[in-house]
Amino acid sequence: MSKLTLKAVGDTQIIGTRRFAASPEQVFRAIRTRRWCGNGCWAGGLDDAGVHLRGAARRQDSLRVGKWQGGGFYLTGEFEILEPPHRIVHVERMHLPDATPDNRVETTFEADGTGTLMTVRMTLPDAATRAGMLATGMEQGMEASYVRLDSMAVAP
Repeated sequence: MSKLTLKAVGDTQIIGTRRFAASPEQVFRAIRTRRWCGNGCWAGGLDDAGVHLRGAARRQDSLRVGKWQGGGFYLTGEFEILEPPHRIVHVERMHLPDATPDNRVETTFEADGTGTLMTVRMTLPDAATRAGMLATGMEQGMEASYVRLDSMAVAP
């Protein structure tokens, strides 16, 4: 429904917003699967990760955009808060192959007219980590995934 926008806030945060053409319940249901990953990057299925509150998760993904084009990586992390269909809070680390510093991610889903406004607030430990993350081309990979998520959310 709209393109992802990312902006740096303060020294350590990145805030992304995107509107979807489906309700918060539909977007949350779609995000729980792994199939919404666009172009093979940033797969994020909660169900496939075996997620439960305070549970650890590991996802093996292949990043095809930005600095590590063609390289593989995996994510580890812990889910701290699951409040379907409105909020997910988790900590994640990318292994490239070494682990990056913790990225605390809070994702909210708000009813917005006939759709949903999703806000993703990423909090990094310092400005240098945030700058490195933004330099990876993450916006392109995230948007490709969200385009697919949007179409899945409105599908019956």
